[in-house]
Amino acid sequence: MTKKTLLFLFLFSSFLPLRAQSKYEVRAVWLATVYGLDWPKVKATDVVSRGRQQQALCTLLDSLAAANFNTVFFQARLRGDVAYRSAFEPYSAVFTGACNGNPGYDPLAFAIEECHKRGMECHAWFVTFPLGSDRSVKEQGELSPVKRHAALCKRYNGAWYLDPGLPATADYLASMVKELVAAYDVDGIHFDYIRYLEKAEQFPDKQTYARYGKGMEVSGWRRQNIDRLVGRLYDTVKAVKPWVQVSSAPLGKYGPTQQMPDAGWTAYGSVYQDPKKWMAEGKHDMVVPMMYYLYENFFPFVDDWVAGSHGRLVVPGLGVYRLDEPAAGWTLTDITDQMDYTRYFGGAGCAFFRCASLLENTQGVYNELKEVYYRYPAMLPPLTWLSDSIPPAPAEIRAERSGGELKLSWEPVGKRDDGTTYTVYYGARDSLDTASPQHILATGIRGTELYLPVDTVHERLYFFGVSASTRYRLESGLSPVTLYYLSPYKK
Repeated sequence: MTKKTLLFLFLFSSFLPLRAQSKYEVRAVWLATVYGLDWPKVKATDVVSRGRQQQALCTLLDSLAAANFNTVFFQARLRGDVAYRSAFEPYSAVFTGACNGNPGYDPLAFAIEECHKRGMECHAWFVTFPLGSDRSVKEQGELSPVKRHAALCKRYNGAWYLDPGLPATADYLASMVKELVAAYDVDGIHFDYIRYLEKAEQFPDKQTYARYGKGMEVSGWRRQNIDRLVGRLYDTVKAVKPWVQVSSAPLGKYGPTQQMPDAGWTAYGSVYQDPKKWMAEGKHDMVVPMMYYLYENFFPFVDDWVAGSHGRLVVPGLGVYRLDEPAAGWTLTDITDQMDYTRYFGGAGCAFFRCASLLENTQGVYNELKEVYYRYPAMLPPLTWLSDSIPPAPAEIRAERSGGELKLSWEPVGKRDDGTTYTVYYGARDSLDTASPQHILATGIRGTELYLPVDTVHERLYFFGVSASTRYRLESGLSPVTLYYLSPYKK
């Protein structure tokens, strides 16, 4: 680390109001299904093992909800295979042990339902161009897209990929995305590998370029291929369900910055991604750059992403997996410094790669988030560029004892199936501070009831209120405040 970097970090830690939490924050995690990395660990071959597989996902989501996470990137397309019912590609073998084996339930639909029960959004993580190794393609047999659509595929470094330069590739991917978004109640679709590959200049697309390049420089032509695909996929999603968010995970460094003119491997220069253009042209709602770096390779690039966001959400992806690599030398403070910097300098939140690395609590990272950084719930930032419609406030919130619990309930705003969510506020005063996350009891509620345990020791006066939010996360005003005297004795 240079002296300049050390000075910067000293000044940063000296003046920054650490750990201040906003009411609005994206708290995301990548949940990998490829190779069963995060889930599933158990194959669903009968009723019992299916139940164990489902329960494992519920347990995982419970842990995320307990730490007030609000977004899950669930890997729905893996490598030429999927985690949902598709007419285009087979079920992944990770669920049953066999390609296209039916696990007896729909994993993506189940994940969406369970995320929503816990007040979390579920975004379908969609691996774009990679189709798997020679071995996985062989295991998929005639169901592999390499076999079914051989003209679209290229073999490169022992693995298979869709060729981004072929117009028919865009047709294929747009059809898959349309199928997914139309059939599932996803909150977003999150594109991974929507770029050329490592050592991209060697990608075997000379014939494609000769046919479609039209005299352009190869780098500009490749970048145009990705730009066009991004625009088409964004428009495809919005034509089906305009509230579904479109995001991607570009490389962590867009390009060189003034502080880091030798940036190394970058999105724009190395793999022909131009996420700043996607945001500027309104073809992205959020970028989640994979910023698995330290110090001068992280902080200046956060600034660069935020400066080029054009009002869209920038959510740096943090490499918590590095905490478990002794040779990397990462500490918990490295992660929390990155979170503090992101909060202070305009990021919309953080995402963590990957789920198991986080929940294993290496170096205490999960506990630090649960007990300190994510101590209070956070609402997701409103998607103001997609809608400006504010819903009416709920009429009232009712509080009553129900057995050993306190039941809070309210009447729905609009139709029950229109995607409205609710946020319940509470406090010890009749004027609730809805700007403070400390007053949020629960958010992302998809029903009209909330049950709370009753304190069997203390008697306390509480005030409750509820607001409604649209699918675009625009929040209503607060309902009339309801007073309730909580007592261990039934009143």
